Amino acid sequence: MKTKRTVWIPAIIATAVALLLLAYYYYMVLSHGSGEVRLHAPGGAGRMLPPEGEGPRGGGEIFKTLGTIAVFLGAVSFSWFWFKKKLRSPSMLVRKIGKLLHAVHKLLGWATLAITATHGIYFLITKLGDKNMYTGLAALVVLLMIAGYGLFIHKIRNKWMRTVHRSLGLLWVPILLLHAGGSAIVAVIGSLAVGVLVWLLEKIARSPIPVER
Repeated sequence: MKTKRTVWIPAIIATAVALLLLAYYYYMVLSHGSGEVRLHAPGGAGRMLPPEGEGPRGGGEIFKTLGTIAVFLGAVSFSWFWFKKKLRSPSMLVRKIGKLLHAVHKLLGWATLAITATHGIYFLITKLGDKNMYTGLAALVVLLMIAGYGLFIHKIRNKWMRTVHRSLGLLWVPILLLHAGGSAIVAVIGSLAVGVLVWLLEKIARSPIPVER
């Protein structure tokens, strides 16, 4: 019981931080309808925020694309969930894909974190007053914790580490939907479709082959 409580503590703290960021996001939405906040430099001069999706030299689109890439990489990494108990599946295709995802799961996770951080740092610098910054930070906090648990999951071997890691992955989804919108919806639908496909492939593999008489 003590181990269980200890393992959950960092996740609970991260969840609380993410919820506070989301609460502030909704406060910003209610108090500033457009979500645009004018920040002031130390000298008192106002700083105009860049237009939506833009930054210095129009680089905003590149970094928005990086964010979209991170969403889909995260979805592919999350899809390992459908295969983790299927490495001895009756379907050869499910077994092969499962082994491939098992091999690249960690790599995809770290790539997702690195690209997300790059995306986030850019917009923290160029669009500091944007309300979406808070949903992005909430998603990043949870993603950092997912990566942290993933790092230690094989060093601290107990079922609670895996439970927390998986629970944080599920928590990340609604925050990501709030932050990324359409691309996150497509990624979630794609991940769910993979789960359905795995079920169909296994059902077909288990179905008896009709014998001609």
